[in-house]
Amino acid sequence: MSTPETSRHVRIRVELVIEVGDDEAVTGAALQALADDTDLSDAERAHSERAVTEDTAEALAHLVDPFDLVSAVPGVELQQASWSSERIDYDPDSPAWDLGEDDDDENDPDDDGLRVG
Repeated sequence: MSTPETSRHVRIRVELVIEVGDDEAVTGAALQALADDTDLSDAERAHSERAVTEDTAEALAHLVDPFDLVSAVPGVELQQASWSSERIDYDPDSPAWDLGEDDDDENDPDDDGLRVG
């Protein structure tokens, strides 16, 4: 009997809810990061500066980098990442914010049944 092929790729899903206590600090950090980014064209920089100035969620999206989450993990290389941010109404007491709500989704084809935490 042969062992089935297993993929070397792992998908990690992370959802964060962040409370922003100082919009100006977040926006300022994003603007500084854009100013320090030498790979941006002038047009890209101007577009990004407008976006982070108008929306703190956009500023956070410019500051949070999935590569930073895995760059120090030995033996792995980030292959692809996507992320977005949006302002939300958050009620930690609401059942809608139960972090385990998707744990029993038997219809999820990507769910291998493994849980951490």
